[in-house]
This record gives sequence, C-alpha cells and structure tokens, in this order.
Amino acid sequence: MEISGRSVVVTGGASGIGRSLCEAFATAGTRGTVVADLDGPGAQAVADALVAEGHPAIAVTTDVAKESDVLGLIAAAEEAFGPIDIFCANAGIIAVGGVELGNETWERMWAVNVQSHIYAARALIPKMLDRHEGYLVHTASAAGLLTQLGSAPYSVTKHAVVALAEWLSITHGDAGLRVSCLCPQGVWTAMTGADTKETHELTASTAGRDGMLEPEVVAAAVLAAVAEERFLVLPHPEVADYELRRAGDRERWLRGMRKVQASIADLAL
Repeated sequence: MEISGRSVVVTGGASGIGRSLCEAFATAGTRGTVVADLDGPGAQAVADALVAEGHPAIAVTTDVAKESDVLGLIAAAEEAFGPIDIFCANAGIIAVGGVELGNETWERMWAVNVQSHIYAARALIPKMLDRHEGYLVHTASAAGLLTQLGSAPYSVTKHAVVALAEWLSITHGDAGLRVSCLCPQGVWTAMTGADTKETHELTASTAGRDGMLEPEVVAAAVLAAVAEERFLVLPHPEVADYELRRAGDRERWLRGMRKVQASIADLAL
C-alpha cells in the first residue's frame, strides 16, 4: 500500500513503538496521523510535535480496553481526516507471573492485548471491505510465535493476536483487506525497562539475546511491510529460524526453553 496521503491511527502512540510509528508514518506523508493513548498528555505531546514539523495530527485519549473508547477514537479520526486507511492496534501491557495471577490481571491483559484488536476490526472491516481497501497492523510479539518466559498472560494474549491477524488475512485478504502482524523480540521501551539501568542490563541479557532494537528500527520495519503488503513483520529475523525449530522438533525446543528459563532465574538472583 502507498502510505503517502493515507489516514493512519496508532494506539499506544504516546511512547515506545507507538510513538515511533506515528513519527514514521507522518514523515512518510500521511494526510493525517491520529495518536491514541491512555496517557492523554503524552499522546498530545506527540501530536503537537508532529504538527510543529508540518504534519497533520491529532491526539485522542483512549482506553483501548473499552469498546466505547475505541469507537470514539475511530469517530474522531474519521471526523478529522476522513476514512481510516491504516489502523495500528499497537497498545499492549505485560504482567509478570503465571496462572496464579488473579482474574483482574488476566482480564485486563486480555482486554488490552486482544479485545482492543477485535473492537477495532469489528468497526473498521465493513467500511474497508466496502472500499475494497484498508490495512490493519497488529502488534503482537515474538512471544506470539514462540513464548514469553516469566509471563503466561503475555504469551497467551500475544498468541491470540497472531491467530486473529492470520484469520483476518485469510478471511478477508481477497476482498481488499491487508493485514500485517508485528512480532519483534526485545525493543527498548518503558515495558522493557529502558529507563532503569538495573532492568536495562537484565533485559539486555534475556529478551535482548539477539540484540535490543530501538523503536525507530521497528517502526521502519513496519512501514516497509505495509508498503510491500507483507503479513509477518520480523525486526529480529532470527525469530523465523526459532519458529521453524519449534515446529520441527517441539520436544527439543521445549527442553531448550527450559534451559533458557533456568539461566534467567540464575541471573535474577
């Protein structure tokens, strides 16, 4: 898809990958960039910076866990810049722990990481199919193709995002809907502890075993995938090899992951 002249919405746009996506899309010549985030002032700061650089942009405070907020975001974006051409469902959260985590944590993770994608797709797909054109970008994670050590809800919800994105591509791809699914490994964001030296060092030796990327690098990979209308976005190309190994010998892969988990536990001591 040609990005120039398009209307783009990015959730989780106040920081990290989301902010870099907003900046990259705007620089590519969108007719309007909508910065959505639960952090309203943060989203406004990103939009203001884009406008100061000559790029049309607005901010919309949005709790993507609420369908009413997602619908309000879509309405605001359409009012400002017309039909939405590209919607980046990028907002996400993580919680450390396993099945022992309480229902409130699991439900919030599911709402933000999965239901928000469904809310947007439900509202946008009929309009995009009517135009025979539209693009959904789903931010998942390498955890959605492999697993997330230390966080069961993150692993489960990111697998769900990959499954949803695949289903949408299969079901509507021949009718004009384009879908990309972003699955990076370690990226320097607030989620990975980019702001604290101690967490920074731990992350660099675990999630960043294949190199921690800056959000700008990830955003560039997304724009390249959208331009090529390519489904899987792997800023860390090693993930493709890991996925093949996992599928080829699941037992061996599980044993290897248990070893990695043990090494992380030793490092945290």
